[in-house]
Amino acid sequence: MSTMFKKIFFTFPFLLLVSFLSAQPFAAEIAAFKKQDSIQPPPKNAILFVGSSSFRKWIDIQNYFPGYTIINRGFGGSILTDVIRYEKDIIFPYKPKQVVIYCGENDLAVSDTVTAQLVFERFKILFGDIRKNFPKISIAFISLKPSISRQKLMRKMEEANRLIKNFLIKQKKTAFIDVYHKMLKADGTPMNDIFIEDNLHMNGKGYAIWQKTIEPYLIKD
Repeated sequence: MSTMFKKIFFTFPFLLLVSFLSAQPFAAEIAAFKKQDSIQPPPKNAILFVGSSSFRKWIDIQNYFPGYTIINRGFGGSILTDVIRYEKDIIFPYKPKQVVIYCGENDLAVSDTVTAQLVFERFKILFGDIRKNFPKISIAFISLKPSISRQKLMRKMEEANRLIKNFLIKQKKTAFIDVYHKMLKADGTPMNDIFIEDNLHMNGKGYAIWQKTIEPYLIKD
């Protein structure tokens, strides 16, 4: 086998692999998490926050919960199927004592055909996978949040929240954390001063509401 042929033979599968990985949504972010973990292994028995950009943008989350050990694995504008796709990379390796999930809002936003029931079914798959791997840990779900830019989705969000809440009530070691109603004005519309310019993601005031609402549900060390 010539040297040139060997280079082609062995390089082509590698290029296919690279192409395949790059085609996966959020592959670069997941790879960055894994590289970070290889350089500095994350603590065991921590509280794992996993989900979409409301977590990803909460870059100083540890400062909001100084009495707890937090691992933040929010990524991209992920939907529930993305979290399920990468659960073996960003959930299972950490052996957390609690998993806190925020995801599902983008599922509704990505297509008008996505229903509250579908969000619920996707959540049940993720919940079941986590529970199968970690039968004894606590699993908390943060309700889908209302935002100014997605007011047309609020009815679907309310229904998805209701379905997930009613499901979690019947499970052991679970919590449904209702941030939705804490982010509304008296007239039932989203607060105006808790979002950044995109009217979707939160500013410090928004995260302060989340901190106050979430902390009572976190498992203490």
